[in-house]
Amino acid sequence: MITIVDYQMGNLRSVQKAIERVGLEARISSDGQEIATAEKLILPGVGGFGDAMAELGRRDLVEPIRDFIATDRPFLGICLGLQLLFEKGYEGGCFDGLGVLGGEVVRFERAAPMKVPHMGWNTVRVRQPAPVLGDDSDGAYFYFVHSYYVVPSDPSVIALSTDYGGEFCSMVRRGNLYATQFHPEKSQANGLRLLERFARLPTAVEHG
Repeated sequence: MITIVDYQMGNLRSVQKAIERVGLEARISSDGQEIATAEKLILPGVGGFGDAMAELGRRDLVEPIRDFIATDRPFLGICLGLQLLFEKGYEGGCFDGLGVLGGEVVRFERAAPMKVPHMGWNTVRVRQPAPVLGDDSDGAYFYFVHSYYVVPSDPSVIALSTDYGGEFCSMVRRGNLYATQFHPEKSQANGLRLLERFARLPTAVEHG
């Protein structure tokens, strides 16, 4: 069973439906105990960094999420759910994130004709192998919509990168922690394959 964190900042049902399409079960929960004790956890999100952290705090979900990640059970962050893992975000001010990964979340500064937000289909480049990635992942298309991107302080966590007027990190991996800037639930066959690989991870996997 996969648990999807409900903090009113994402299209939860679309993520749940995508998991169900690959033949597995997912529940949506805002209960801290269910989140802390989940088998696998997904943190989705759409919206502002500061608002999201405030909502996680209001619902007492910050520590359950950190506690879950600390056990190295399979975790997947999506879009804002990737960004919240980092120490600082600069959308509308300076806000503390979950601090699970070192680094910050900054706005695209792109010259014309590059538009912000970065919206639509784009390809990824594999920077390190990961169990949720297949042999067909390098050069695969995924769906993006974001104005901010993560800058990890440790480049070794970068699993995928994407070019948008310059290269940026589009997926991180550290042990059983995975997080994507793109939306796998909106990325058709490529996204469903990634979600299926995540959903079928054992609760403890070899790191490599």
